[in-house]
Amino acid sequence: MTSAALWPNLPWDEWKDTADTLHMWTQIVGHTRMVLSAPQNHWWHVTLYVTSRGLGTSPIPWQGEYFDVEFDFVENKLVIRLSSGPVKILPLRTQSVAAFYREYMDALASLGIHVKIHSMPDEVANPIPFAEDTVHASYDPDAAHRFWRILMQTDMVFRRFQSNWLGKASPVHFFWGSFDLAVTRFSGRPAPPRPGADPITAEAYSHEVISFGFWPGNGGYGQPAFYSYAAPEPDGFSTAIVKPPAAFYSRDMKEFFLNYSDVRSAADPAQTVLDFMESAFRAGSTHWDLDLLVRHDPFPAHAPAQTQTAQR
Repeated sequence: MTSAALWPNLPWDEWKDTADTLHMWTQIVGHTRMVLSAPQNHWWHVTLYVTSRGLGTSPIPWQGEYFDVEFDFVENKLVIRLSSGPVKILPLRTQSVAAFYREYMDALASLGIHVKIHSMPDEVANPIPFAEDTVHASYDPDAAHRFWRILMQTDMVFRRFQSNWLGKASPVHFFWGSFDLAVTRFSGRPAPPRPGADPITAEAYSHEVISFGFWPGNGGYGQPAFYSYAAPEPDGFSTAIVKPPAAFYSRDMKEFFLNYSDVRSAADPAQTVLDFMESAFRAGSTHWDLDLLVRHDPFPAHAPAQTQTAQR
């Protein structure tokens, strides 16, 4: 498969209405996981994950069982699976957030899952209660499919980047509040408290981090891009040389950016993203103890299957 097929084009202006609607749908599902899952540091218990079909919750506990919820962007459906066997499927189609919310909550109830979630979206300007949102009502299945394909390639690259990391690190996960895929490395040291920080921000940045992610174009940036930031930001970070030459530092947002268009046009898009991540990490980790945090020897090779069988 060509790079163009693996990394499809998805200009923000062409699908922003669908993205804004899908943002709210993922928030509804994400709020379900947040209410029912045991808390984890830095809000890791609330996120979604890239799957082989779309975006999913992973198992959510409910009265001695598990259920999960998956946005399937291959067949354009929402699938709710209960560990005892029942499955509920809802079509993903052009409909308002309010209509999706009603259908989703009714589907949960039909499976015996009765949960009350926070009724308002988070981390967005001018939030509208889910049950009242008839403003966001777009769904382009082709755009949603291309978005998932980009997330899938990005997920693979992010996992490769983490393969030599020995320190604390987040999963590669999708934050439905900010609508981005992200992965974070930790130095192991607490971070200075942020004056006036809300509870979400205070918990997210309680420890020193360097984070990496992919935005589809939301948040006012206006085009898809990879990003990296350090919190707190060390001296010299903003003036560091980060690869490739197209990468740049935004003084307004205090992050490095690499536009997705520059990744798509590269001879090796995946390696281009890896180079961006590695160089941004080096710029932000000059005071980290990398001898303890980075694997310098190769990861142990797996024994051939036939050898494993013979040794049993």
